[in-house]
Amino acid sequence: MDVLQNYCIKFGRRKWCRDNPPVSLKHAKENIVNNIPENFVWGVSTSSYQIEGSVETDGRGKTIWDTFCENPKNIIDQSSGAVACDHYQRYPEDILLIKDLGAKAYRFSTAWSRVQPEGFGKVNKAGIDFYKRLVDSLLENNIEPWLCLNHWDLPQGLENLGGWRSRDTAFRFAEYAEIIGKNLGDLVPNFITHNEPNVVALLGHGWGWHAPGMQSADAVMAVTHHLNLAHGLAVSRLRNTVPEAKLGTVITMQPVIDWENDPDGSARLDALSNRAFTDPALLGTYPDLISEEISDFVQEDDLRTIHQPLDFFGLNHYTTVRARSSQDTALGVKIIQPPLEIPQTVKGWEINPEMLYQQLLELKNRYGNLPIYITENGCAAPDKLDSAGRVSDPDRVAYFRDYLLAASRAIKGGVNLKGYFAWSLMDNFEWADGYTQRFGIVYVDFPTQKRIPKDSFYFLKKIFQNKT
Repeated sequence: MDVLQNYCIKFGRRKWCRDNPPVSLKHAKENIVNNIPENFVWGVSTSSYQIEGSVETDGRGKTIWDTFCENPKNIIDQSSGAVACDHYQRYPEDILLIKDLGAKAYRFSTAWSRVQPEGFGKVNKAGIDFYKRLVDSLLENNIEPWLCLNHWDLPQGLENLGGWRSRDTAFRFAEYAEIIGKNLGDLVPNFITHNEPNVVALLGHGWGWHAPGMQSADAVMAVTHHLNLAHGLAVSRLRNTVPEAKLGTVITMQPVIDWENDPDGSARLDALSNRAFTDPALLGTYPDLISEEISDFVQEDDLRTIHQPLDFFGLNHYTTVRARSSQDTALGVKIIQPPLEIPQTVKGWEINPEMLYQQLLELKNRYGNLPIYITENGCAAPDKLDSAGRVSDPDRVAYFRDYLLAASRAIKGGVNLKGYFAWSLMDNFEWADGYTQRFGIVYVDFPTQKRIPKDSFYFLKKIFQNKT
């Protein structure tokens, strides 16, 4: 992506031009770090199933994503995370990349099935030991660990008992959180309960694009509430186990735009995807639009349990979505691909950094000025290794620049933004897209597992090292 003098945006082989620049581009001459406060946290993020590999090593149990990938129709290139980036074996090399980047924080997730192979019962010492080695290495390199307990890879043993559709899974999750807290709490200062639970609910149980591949409105409501309940129970356990730790949750929030003057469709998607998780966690209520549908799963005091005081809120932001009502889907709403005249990435995600600015202001105004960390932001780009062994990714560099400018403006506007984590450290298994979409700032040659920093790596390195 490149911003041209006539206000054109170029991504890959396509270009979009406008008569007037978006607001973010009017600020393009600003220095990104002008408004960044001291002690701002610069970091990168990954997740266990997307990078670790070694799925049958050291007692790790099976996950719903292992099962989902067994059906070749589910993954576009018929791949899986069985090897991925081989991070389980190569983590020392990856940590040195984080150090070279100048990042002072690393957000990763623990694989529940490495810690408890079935999701309940016996603790797998080898799994705990791996994460201790990982965290020790981070600390030795002056990188602060940010540990996420759940990044979608639910143990298959729990799925066999109903998964997130079962209320019992929320209590099993709290037990798992306590195990992690007791074993790693003296080393890890920051804990995240869930990463993007709204994606688990909608893509996994509503549209069926992700594991476990269901399409049921009732399942979405059950999963939504039980994920929220699990969050509250886990926060309570961690407060008792690691009282000094900072605790939060991470939601991906995508501003929803009306499609063909259909405010009902956009309002429903906003309620299901954005507010169904932020409102209970931060306000103690469900949105009116879904309160009746979800009420069958809500028991007395559940919302009080969910609405725990948090130390921070993690925002994942990539794009803006368009929605319309649809009777062809279980949820009564569908996401519409942006028109070709709208700037978008190779993944088809709309490029609109102004909406990050607006999203941050909305969070501040709706939920109070809780400390916010952007815990994921990035894009897939058409990366190629050239004959000189270099990966030039100007599209991603420009994407980061424009979104960081939007974040900087939000800070200037009074948003209590405390940190930014780029997604992702390296190319990895991109869920249903397999290895066809590269989000990393480090190129991974999967046949050899060679890591090659891209131009975007060096762009962020310059920013990170200016203010860290």
